[in-house]
Amino acid sequence: MTDSRPSRRLRQGRASLAISFFVQGAIFALLVTRIPALQDRYGISDGLLPLFLAAVPILAGVGSVATEHLVKRLRPGLVLRVVQPIVSLALLSAGSGTTVWQLAVALAVFGLTVGALDASMNMLGVSLQRAYGRSIMLGFHGAYSLGGIIGASLAWAGAHWDLPLSTLYAPLVAILVPIALIAGRWYLDHQGAGPTEVVRDETTVSMRVLLPLCLVMAFAYIGDSTVSNWSAKYLEDVLHSSEQLATVPYNVYMITTLLGRSFGDLGVRRFGAVAVVRAGALLAGGGFAVVAAAPGAWVGMAGFTLLGLGLCVLVPQTFAAAGRLFPGASDAAVARLNIFNYVGFLIGSPLVGALGGAWSYRAAMLVPMALVLVTIRYARSFSPVPAGYGDGHERPRTVDVG
Repeated sequence: MTDSRPSRRLRQGRASLAISFFVQGAIFALLVTRIPALQDRYGISDGLLPLFLAAVPILAGVGSVATEHLVKRLRPGLVLRVVQPIVSLALLSAGSGTTVWQLAVALAVFGLTVGALDASMNMLGVSLQRAYGRSIMLGFHGAYSLGGIIGASLAWAGAHWDLPLSTLYAPLVAILVPIALIAGRWYLDHQGAGPTEVVRDETTVSMRVLLPLCLVMAFAYIGDSTVSNWSAKYLEDVLHSSEQLATVPYNVYMITTLLGRSFGDLGVRRFGAVAVVRAGALLAGGGFAVVAAAPGAWVGMAGFTLLGLGLCVLVPQTFAAAGRLFPGASDAAVARLNIFNYVGFLIGSPLVGALGGAWSYRAAMLVPMALVLVTIRYARSFSPVPAGYGDGHERPRTVDVG
């Protein structure tokens, strides 16, 4: 009887990549949740702050494009192993400087390298999923969500105890960087590739074919950035909650995102990616509808709960679908798709803010709702392609022992 279990090498590659996703989730949360403290430290005005914040995703897009070309010469695992410590050190630099130009340099380095990091991590995830022959991408993004929850909790503790940013960041970076470097020893770049072998792309990426996935990625991040940037204000100003209660929705959203991603791979194996993406879009659209119509804070939080359960499946499955569509050029497809992560992030928050100010925040919530529901139209792009991989290769009732 043939043993269908993944090899030890594959399991090590999977575990090491999950650790890197976890580390990056924690690092990113430590940055975004302490933006007010960074603003106070450097004396940045409210008018200037959006320029700093917009520069990070723009430069991250540049980093993602550069990575597409870089991995033609270097393994994605090597790129990830180099840039992840730089991202962490850039965070520490941002929290340790004394002048605005030092913050600008630190955020520029953070943006460029985080784009390379996001692209290379997902390149590795896509190639590992192909090697496993079943859905595992949601698990990697679940590790990212777990890191985000822990990072945000540590940031809350730092704010509660009024710790200087350098005091908060330094010990965490000192722990996370060695963990990431050690984990990097077991990265597995491509199925069948040796530790130093580079597998080159043999096909090109058609942007016409990739475009539906790019739109899904952008719409998902418009929804995500809406929750990240506006959930607290919405609960407090529109649903008249207390200031303390207004901090809860984002935590609830992150927890439900983690739960959805923890079990999402099982759903993909049993029902297929198309059904999971459609269900996720419907749940997210319903969540926005509940938030827009909520008569009070607790109903609003129920809406944010639905949002987390729905949105959490879209991004990992979009990366996985790109890998299936372009099996010979998955690295290039992932790098280009990753740019629309930052496009959605750049559009989402200003869009909701502008509509809320000019119209109403309840009505503004209907815009990301409509965009997320458009995902249903593109769900067929997530169906497996006949390349020896997909539904025929998936084992719906097999326990994931990888």
